[in-house]
Amino acid sequence: MAAVLKMARLLFIAPILAVILVPIYFVFLQGPPPLPDIDLNEWWGPESLKAKQDTSIRPFKVAFDDVAIRDLKDRLKRSRSFTPPLEGVAFEYGFNSGQLDSWLKYWANEYQFKEREKFFNQFPQFKTNIQGLDIHFIRVTPKVPAGVEVVPLLLLHGWPGSVREFYEAIPLITAVSKDRDFAIEVIVPSLPGYGFSDGAVRPGLSAPNIAVVMRNLMHRLGFKQFYVQGGDWGSLIGTALATFFPKEVLGYHTNMAAVLSTKATLIEIIGSFYPSLIVEPHLADRMYPMGQRYATLVEEMGYMHIQASKPDTVGVALTDSPAGLLAYILEKFSTWTRNEHRLKVDGALTFRFTKDQLIDNLMMYWAPSSITTSMRLYAESFNSKIFGLKLDEIPTPVPVWVIQAKYELAYQPPCILKLKFPNLQGVTVLEDGGHFLAFELPKEFSEDVLKAMAVFRKLSKNNVKTDL
Repeated sequence: MAAVLKMARLLFIAPILAVILVPIYFVFLQGPPPLPDIDLNEWWGPESLKAKQDTSIRPFKVAFDDVAIRDLKDRLKRSRSFTPPLEGVAFEYGFNSGQLDSWLKYWANEYQFKEREKFFNQFPQFKTNIQGLDIHFIRVTPKVPAGVEVVPLLLLHGWPGSVREFYEAIPLITAVSKDRDFAIEVIVPSLPGYGFSDGAVRPGLSAPNIAVVMRNLMHRLGFKQFYVQGGDWGSLIGTALATFFPKEVLGYHTNMAAVLSTKATLIEIIGSFYPSLIVEPHLADRMYPMGQRYATLVEEMGYMHIQASKPDTVGVALTDSPAGLLAYILEKFSTWTRNEHRLKVDGALTFRFTKDQLIDNLMMYWAPSSITTSMRLYAESFNSKIFGLKLDEIPTPVPVWVIQAKYELAYQPPCILKLKFPNLQGVTVLEDGGHFLAFELPKEFSEDVLKAMAVFRKLSKNNVKTDL
């Protein structure tokens, strides 16, 4: 009888243990998936250009021509009357329509197009054809004294930003200092489909594919090894660069580090019961309570579902209406800078940005008519094919440095980041700043980039891997 009871207990316990241990094995003990193959020469432009490829690097100037300016001003002045906001509502329902007229009047009457054109052209700019697409980029090379090495840094923006986000930071990053034996040359491309870079003519140009385009751009410029910085889409593209090309990326700095894997999610769930297991107490409110965090994300991510499924539909409206484009994009600059700005009648848009800065960024979408092609990146990247690559489950040996703004949309502690970035060299935690960090706090952003670059270079010289 005792043997029967023992057997019964085993039969009862075995399934329970299996339920617990099998997921643990598959999540934590199973090795990473293999690195997927990716075509390094996939053609994204018109087939007619493929036979005779142009590899030249051509000077480029931003130009707002008079005809385009007149058309834009006419559209701004002829906008229809907008539906008034609900009583007592600020930016909770999106851009407060009661604030639109002042912005449209400023854009039409006070924004100095020709002066801003000169502002855009203060840095050398170029175009070159990569995989069938003309890629626009800024390139600033500092003049250095003997003994100072110039090293290349690829700066990558996201949506709804542009290269304009980096204009205040570029002089700070490229400045020559007697305290450093290196100076930084920046290459700042408009992502394919953004700004003055061509969009793909066929489906499939996802974040990993753009990483290949960016790598090939750096090769075109003569850089077989380089450093990378990215936020927003620049972060996903930078992560893909570090994953596919670890011997070429010498160091990776990001202001939006995120690991989207089963392991990361499970650790976050465990931490919701015992936060101190995974996150420092003074940072726990950036992650928990999970219900509140995910409620905020769901509230803010409606645009992403639209752009990941029907980007061309909303693209029609935003391409045709500068008022619509302004409302759609500036609402993100309000709430992604501080979530509580949704409670401000004016969205606190000028809390850290000037009207000229924000309209400059709008011009990077309006002038080249790139809003639709920019939004397609969501549809190309957020789908089963790209998720199936499981890139976030493949660790990269590239040295990484992370800066985390207090009001960024999401936060993960080092124990989670190390799942993807085991060679994490440092984390800078800010008590200020939001999603558009380089644009909002260029000094703090630039100082952190320079600090990370110094660490990367020292590590490379010592050829020693260290941990936090």
